Amino acid sequence: MHKRLWLLLTVLFLLESTVLPWLIPVAWQTRILVTPHFVLVIVLFIGLYMNRHTSLLYGLIFGMLNDIIHYSPMLGPIAFSMGLTGYMAGLMSGRVYSSIMVSMLVIALGNLGYEAIIFGLYRLFRITHLDFQWVFLHQMLPSMLINLLFALAVYVPLRKLFESHAIPSTSAEE
Repeated sequence: MHKRLWLLLTVLFLLESTVLPWLIPVAWQTRILVTPHFVLVIVLFIGLYMNRHTSLLYGLIFGMLNDIIHYSPMLGPIAFSMGLTGYMAGLMSGRVYSSIMVSMLVIALGNLGYEAIIFGLYRLFRITHLDFQWVFLHQMLPSMLINLLFALAVYVPLRKLFESHAIPSTSAEE
């Protein structure tokens, strides 16, 4: 199970970094900034259907890779926000009825939280001087919509994968 997740996350990370920036139409990039975070979507699914600690670990590892490879102005904000949102999604696991609507709501809120944490950290350390309203309308919402489309496309295969390898949870884990 974990080998499949490592392979899936690695392939998505490489696609996010290399191919997807070329596939997004230039017309979309003139007024809005669309950034697909497909690894984040999978990390949120891991939190929802596996374990919050596993999601935190995958989020920290692939977020740190993202920080290092994409020349982030600081080391760690993407790792922190990806790990935190994955952990928060994992807190929802087993507490609410698991349906496609709940999963998409958690992924949408997780994506917005991820972007808001990064914006807050960059604003705190004066790396960006943009207004939150502009960033929300021109970057966060379009990115969330692209990530939700991806989440809808992979929902059924991922849910089947996670449910086929589900381990009965015990009360000692909580």
